[in-house]
Order: sequence, then C-alpha cells, then structure tokens
Amino acid sequence: MRLRNKPWAQERLDQYPQYVVPNPESYKGRWNEAFDRNQPLHIEVGTGKGRFITEMAKANPEINYIGIELYKSVLVTALDRLIEAELPNVKLLNINAADLQKYFAKNDVSRVYLNFSDPWPKKRHEKRRLTYKDFLKLYESIMVDEGEIHFKTDNQGLFEYSLISFSAYGLLLTYISLDLHNSDFTGNIMTEYEEKFSQQGNRIYRCEVKFRK
Repeated sequence: MRLRNKPWAQERLDQYPQYVVPNPESYKGRWNEAFDRNQPLHIEVGTGKGRFITEMAKANPEINYIGIELYKSVLVTALDRLIEAELPNVKLLNINAADLQKYFAKNDVSRVYLNFSDPWPKKRHEKRRLTYKDFLKLYESIMVDEGEIHFKTDNQGLFEYSLISFSAYGLLLTYISLDLHNSDFTGNIMTEYEEKFSQQGNRIYRCEVKFRK
C-alpha cells in the first residue's frame, strides 16, 4: 500500500513535543523522566495510526506507553488521537525499529507489542521481519529480565514463521490463539488493520512470549 505523502507532517510533529519526543536518545536509560509517573514501559513497534497504543494507554493508566513509527505521514494521525485524548502516559517516536538500541537501554522496556507487522513474505527479505532473530536479540537488549512480546497478525505464514523463530531463540510461549476473535480472550484492543481484516473474514492470530532469565 502506497502512503500518501504529507509534506507538512514534520512541522506538525514538531509542534507537539509533549507527545512526539524530539530528542529520544537523551532519555536512554531514564525514560521515567519523560512521563509524569515512574511506572513500567511498554512499546509498540510499528504503531501506525495509533488506535492500539491510545486505547491501551486509556485502559491501563498504571503503564507508560511509547508508539514507534517510521513514517511521519502515518504518525501524524496517531498524534491527532493523542491530542484529542490528552493522555499523560503515552509518547510517540518517529524512529526506525532497527535503531532501538540508540534510544533504549537494558531494563528500559517491560513489553513489546508487534501488531500486524509487514510479513515480508519473500525469503530474501527474512531479515526485515520484526520477529527475525536479530530483532529478537534487539528487543532483549532493551528489556527487563523475562520481558514479554505480544504479537498479532492476520498472516498465517508470518505467524507460523514467528512461532518457529521464537522457539529457536529460546523464548517461552505463554499464550497462543489461532482465531483470536472466536476465542475466550478478553480485553482485546483492535488496531485499524485488525478491524479491517476481521471484517473481511480473516482469522486473527495472537501469541505471547517471554524471554528467559
């Protein structure tokens, strides 16, 4: 899907430093200082238009959240959601997920959310998948001991690949659903893609995994 360019996006993001952190590298190892309260930090890698991260922050005021998105033209929509919601426990970063170590230190993050990530189906693009072993190593390097990854997708191939990748890395599988919307799971917050795909009749896959000490 081609993104519509919004040449004004950077200016818009710059106008709201209380939501879009302008110098995120300066908070490495001390992200509690970016929020009103010192509490656990969860990040969403690929936050898109921000529905998930905003609703999670509303539902869980005892958690701090950061939504990470590479594309400015998408992030401005997430920003608009935050402006309307006026949430003190969520921030946005316009960075590349491959650079997480530049902005986060060991023990900064308690949980990583991966929602409807690009499946990169071609074998030659395997290293770009956000559940590839190198990304798992990256997440582990910024997380607390026994930190968690929560993963959702409508792509069966990516889900099967990810389960194998998680297992090969030594992660502990603590939850799995092969049809989330027809399961007994409660408290699910949908992303924009999730709502669209489920309305089309696509099955939604979900799992939770934990790093071992």
